[in-house]
Amino acid sequence: MTSSSTRPANPIDVEDVRTRVNAALAAFMDGQSALLGKISPQLVPAADALRDFLLDGGKRLRPAFCYWGWRAAGGAAGGEGIANAAAALELLQASALVHDDLMDRSDTRRGLPSVHRRFEALHRDSGWRGDREQYGASAAVLLGDLLLIWCDELFLRSGLDPAAVLAAKPVFDLMRTEVMLGQYLDVLEPVAGDSSDEGALERARTVLHYKSAKYTIERPLQVGALLAGAGPELVEALGAFGLPLGEAFQLRDDLLGVFGDPAVTGKPAGDDLREGKRTLLVAHAMRALPQADARHLDARLGAPDLAAEEVAELRGLVARSGAPELVEQRIEELMGQSLAALAAAPLADERARTVLLALAEAATVRKY
Repeated sequence: MTSSSTRPANPIDVEDVRTRVNAALAAFMDGQSALLGKISPQLVPAADALRDFLLDGGKRLRPAFCYWGWRAAGGAAGGEGIANAAAALELLQASALVHDDLMDRSDTRRGLPSVHRRFEALHRDSGWRGDREQYGASAAVLLGDLLLIWCDELFLRSGLDPAAVLAAKPVFDLMRTEVMLGQYLDVLEPVAGDSSDEGALERARTVLHYKSAKYTIERPLQVGALLAGAGPELVEALGAFGLPLGEAFQLRDDLLGVFGDPAVTGKPAGDDLREGKRTLLVAHAMRALPQADARHLDARLGAPDLAAEEVAELRGLVARSGAPELVEQRIEELMGQSLAALAAAPLADERARTVLLALAEAATVRKY
């Protein structure tokens, strides 16, 4: 491992990645807000909501991995083109989050009202006719779709060499397909899956891989590298580093979703239990708990009437099952695999190796 004296203090800010990605998003939204306002003044609230969602918070982890994939393949430091291409991943992330919050019935995101709740409030405060919840849901579906369209637009118009963009586009498209199908499998499991069968753990791993692990780290790395002209050997090596790291990242997120501090996560305590997420953490708990406790956890997970006291009770069941310790152990194993792959990867720039190590630690060593 790199010593603490040479490790970047905040790897997402090395070479001003966060600042430049934020500037790219702000410039893009300036143009899109003007377009929406030109179509109709009634679209101003939509433009404001999207701007706020994109620019108020967000770790910018996916753009950072895209940028350092670019640098690992020999791409030049800085540059507006790679900042735009990396920022396109944040538009994809925003689209997924808007839809995810609606499907999970989440009230907040990053400590602020989720998009569907924001438009419910607009409907209520404006005194409009009809069902305000349906209006909020409809607005979230359409605006999430708009963000998905825009991510393609920003990527294709990034300003990078068109041949490089064309080379990276198949992986960019595959990433979008993977995350949507992973999302569908995540929706499917609570209604069709049997938490007690032998396949529950494997199905949870499949959701983890496609909804999060590939899309958070592996594919952004590979997209960035391909934009810089990387060959198959480096693309494969970055995948060997990124996939286990992405799995470890999501496992940490699953722990935070049950045991996280709302002041840190921006979500209510135990929110994954309210939303009924069938994560690997929950799958391990189901298998380890006594039968009566497992049935109770299965029955109450995601129940619409789940009260705060029951959330605390379910958290206690998960904690007593030993599942958190199993997940921590798996995170450690995955980190070992990931860092070994990074050490062996044929990177074109050694600084990229140092920053990727720091990004790996930032992605997985997060507090409850």
